[in-house]
Amino acid sequence: MRETILVVDDNEINRDTLRFAFEDSYNVLEAENGLEALKIIDSQKISAVLLDLTMPVMDGIEVLEKMNESGKIVHIPVFIITGENQQDKLMKPYKLGAVDVITKPYFINFVQCRVGNIIELYRHRNDLEEIVNEQVERLSAMNLSMVETLATLIEFRDCESGEHVKRIRGLTKILMTAVCDMYPEYHKLRSEIDKIVMASVLHDVGKISIPDNILQKPGRLTKEEFEIMKSHTTKGCEILSEIPDIIDNDIYNYSYDICRHHHERWDGRGYPDGLKGDEITIWSQVVAVADVYDALTSPRVYKAAFTHEKAVNMITNNECGVFNPKILNVFNACIDKIRRD
Repeated sequence: MRETILVVDDNEINRDTLRFAFEDSYNVLEAENGLEALKIIDSQKISAVLLDLTMPVMDGIEVLEKMNESGKIVHIPVFIITGENQQDKLMKPYKLGAVDVITKPYFINFVQCRVGNIIELYRHRNDLEEIVNEQVERLSAMNLSMVETLATLIEFRDCESGEHVKRIRGLTKILMTAVCDMYPEYHKLRSEIDKIVMASVLHDVGKISIPDNILQKPGRLTKEEFEIMKSHTTKGCEILSEIPDIIDNDIYNYSYDICRHHHERWDGRGYPDGLKGDEITIWSQVVAVADVYDALTSPRVYKAAFTHEKAVNMITNNECGVFNPKILNVFNACIDKIRRD
């Protein structure tokens, strides 16, 4: 299928000249001004734009600015066709992403070669980018499969954890996304949030090493038993330390940190390291709140499920340990999304 070039110029003779130059090799579309050009760029696959600078309605600079805003300038090469020859005026199109400036008068054969070579270069670059994106998606799917396989191991030891880890993933996504939106100091890219969400699934992997008589005890744990239960944080890290090469390095680091620190508390009275305040990473703080909420609202061998309202009151009143006030603000802001029916 032939590729498409868009010629944008308010002068019909100029458009005709460029159309005749390229119509044997490409489909050629025409626009009289920048506004028409943007409508075409938004609705069709364009391989290159030949753009005049001085036009009514919307000029070439405005077109470049709009293409920058939409991100299309990254994938579509733009050639400026102009009679302008002052350097300071020609620098702005370059800074806005134009790949070349072709000044009038020009030799048609020369323009054909320059445009054709750049289109070929962009085609290969875009194809390579698509291949890389596909590889990233496959790797991401593989990482998710690895993480979920590890998480299901917990189900064989703790009958609650199978559904628990799935709910933690959902709660972590809600809270972590809101934290990043509400507090710029904790901002993370969406791709990083996805990795944190994936890593949260492994927060309790260390429970594999806890004896059944403690893990499934219907009553209150003794002091000695509780110390053993607390060791699931460090035992989980020992398990993870055996598998760093089979999952994404970032996911491994997030998993390790969350596994060790999801029972730390803002006032330093958590475990295993007694961290306090922002010594605890924001993702471990988020998973801590998600973990407590789900534990409170789920039935356990040692208790019935609390209502949503009761769980919220216990968390906000620090009955389950002290949490970062900013995390609690986010938690309360997300109550409707968090509520379990």
